[in-house]
Amino acid sequence: MSMIINEPLPRNEECAAALKNVLDALSVINGRWKLALLLCLMQSSKRFNEIQHEIPGISSRILAKELKDLELNYFIRRNVYPTTPVTIIYEATEYSRTLKKVLGELGAWGGLHREKIRQSMRKQS
Repeated sequence: MSMIINEPLPRNEECAAALKNVLDALSVINGRWKLALLLCLMQSSKRFNEIQHEIPGISSRILAKELKDLELNYFIRRNVYPTTPVTIIYEATEYSRTLKKVLGELGAWGGLHREKIRQSMRKQS
């Protein structure tokens, strides 16, 4: 991950527009579970119980709410199959894959941050 050094600061208008875009993005993918759910479903399509087992700590109620939010924002698709009992499979959409670079960068930054915290804790000991 490269750091931006010695670049001029954006003008107020540019900063305001960038902030608006970031706030819009965060309003859609915010929360503890949404990104984990997207990553889970980008790997492969899954049923509700499979998702719940793959993401430890998420309750059924929260999982149902987050899946509905992701579906409303076109990140996942809910496929219903007329079997007995009914089979419901959740899958990531092509639109959700537009977040691939963002998730990669966020993951890289998270690794750097975790290491910074570890180093800080070693210095304090």
